[in-house]
Amino acid sequence: MTKTVSMAAATVGHAEGGTPLNAFDNALLAAGIGNINLIKVSSIVPPDVSIIELPKIKPGALIPTAYAAMTSDVPGQTVAAAVGYALPDDPAKPGVIMEFHDIATRQQAERAIRAMLEEAFQVRGEPIRELGVFAVEHTVERSGCALAAVTLLAEQDLV
Repeated sequence: MTKTVSMAAATVGHAEGGTPLNAFDNALLAAGIGNINLIKVSSIVPPDVSIIELPKIKPGALIPTAYAAMTSDVPGQTVAAAVGYALPDDPAKPGVIMEFHDIATRQQAERAIRAMLEEAFQVRGEPIRELGVFAVEHTVERSGCALAAVTLLAEQDLV
């Protein structure tokens, strides 16, 4: 698979399902990425990538994605997932994506992501030009999932 990633888009979703896997699948659908093939990647935004709203993606496309998902089958339990990105001042340098999932609230997930992104840039000695955090929580009824993702996209992936 060779393609030039030129865009990144973040999304979140949460859902119930009859099983944890169905809850995960339903959360993917709720996030708008349920009919693509996610290729889990580590957490780097390539240089010169534009952050955009999630576009329509070709069904079945192979999409590099950094994601976090938390499932639970404990009724009443609140689970959260979050992703965030930070881009450096110099657009020719790569950015960073961080993921979080746990038994937590959306606010706790957001705080964790911000702290991780700030540390990542402090270690790199780079100032942050742009930072975005996307988080969701889900209170379980029978089997639930909270999911957050950053997709790395090329023009050929779009409908």
